[in-house]
Amino acid sequence: MTRTVRFSELGEPEVLRIEEVPDPAPGPGELVVDVAAIGLNRAESMFRRGRYIEETTLPAGLGYECSGTVSALGDGVTRFAVGDRVSVVPGFSMNDYTVYADRALVPARAVVPLPETTSWVDGAAVWMPFLVGYGGLVETGGLRAGDHVLITAATSSVGLAAIAVANRVGATPIATSRSSSKAQPLLDAGAAHVVATEEEDLVARVLEITGGRGVEHVFDAIAGPGVADLAKVTATGGILTIHGLLSGQPTIFPAETLPDLWMRSYTLFAMTYDEERLRRAGAFVGAGLRSGDFRPQVDRVFSGLGTIVEAHTYLESNAQVGKIVVTP
Repeated sequence: MTRTVRFSELGEPEVLRIEEVPDPAPGPGELVVDVAAIGLNRAESMFRRGRYIEETTLPAGLGYECSGTVSALGDGVTRFAVGDRVSVVPGFSMNDYTVYADRALVPARAVVPLPETTSWVDGAAVWMPFLVGYGGLVETGGLRAGDHVLITAATSSVGLAAIAVANRVGATPIATSRSSSKAQPLLDAGAAHVVATEEEDLVARVLEITGGRGVEHVFDAIAGPGVADLAKVTATGGILTIHGLLSGQPTIFPAETLPDLWMRSYTLFAMTYDEERLRRAGAFVGAGLRSGDFRPQVDRVFSGLGTIVEAHTYLESNAQVGKIVVTP
């Protein structure tokens, strides 16, 4: 039997339960991973609450990202062998597959090799943040050396990865956090500047940093009404990319100032569902890992599936700087 996290109603972390189910059996194009570590993501909190980009079908499980060892292969899976060290990346619907479990059934196309030199915890923490940063900023955004990029909610795992991606291509990352108490960790992570949005005027500070020009790129995880100020600091012809909906509020195009900018949304799935795009992204992230430019920042590790309620409560506290990981 396999222990897995399930929930039968939407709501607070307390709706999560551990259930025992039969061990998964892979079908064509699938494989089973004996899970060593699970990376938590905001998407899973939103899915649990019924506020995600797709409707939650109850009863449901959770989890996009984990590391572990391949224990069974379905027909047609030739890229991996039993015993291989791997990471699972978000490339499926949580209505179809989940990884909060001892053993996870996943599509083989959403699996990447994990080097022997990478720990299980890092293997569960690295892929989603850096794939989002690469895909949203470099592949679709065209971020170049010399550009300025404003990164909101920068203490999140994606925000920290975006800082590293910007530095790797020679751009200047400007990070935001609500409080200056998190400024030093962001500077330590490579941010060139930090704006505390509850203590400073975002528009005035960013325009000061950029000499009045504004930033060529905005990488926004919050959306909602704050987009109006983000548009004011976007340079003429710049790109405002929304990759998250943390505000939970409606987002409109800031047409009152008729800004000359591109405003677009980005989701990781456009890349992880495309084998060729995922291959290119994996090569970029892998090169950054080998060079030492990319290092997953893990805020806290919770031990045991029994800590999943506590881990989700911490996830929603906004106290973390970096990734939260659970080891089954």
